[in-house]
Amino acid sequence: MRPAELRRFCLTLPAATETVEWEDCHVFKVGGRMFALIRMVGRRFAGLSFKVSPDSFHILTQEPGIVPAPYLARAGWVALDRLDRLPAGQLKAYIARAHGLIAAKLPRKLQARLGVAAKAPGK
Repeated sequence: MRPAELRRFCLTLPAATETVEWEDCHVFKVGGRMFALIRMVGRRFAGLSFKVSPDSFHILTQEPGIVPAPYLARAGWVALDRLDRLPAGQLKAYIARAHGLIAAKLPRKLQARLGVAAKAPGK
């Protein structure tokens, strides 16, 4: 998977937005809260960070090239040095889950306005 493909995928998620911050860091947000970051140096990929569940954090940080994300590890983020550390489908699934984890923490009114309202279990 290439950075441009991952960027396009992030923007397909409901109410996802992108900003460029900290020079060349593409920040993906839902409801104004970050769920993934793609770091670039010029046109070269420099890393990916995203939010994960506590269980996924433990599992993923055991894999080569996947570490607790600098500055964001205590919030449950991991960082990858290369996009091929995970198969493309698995990486997209983790990014979609990151989006869902962040969207679920938004106020209910904002969730409803953005169209990311959490569904009650069993419904």
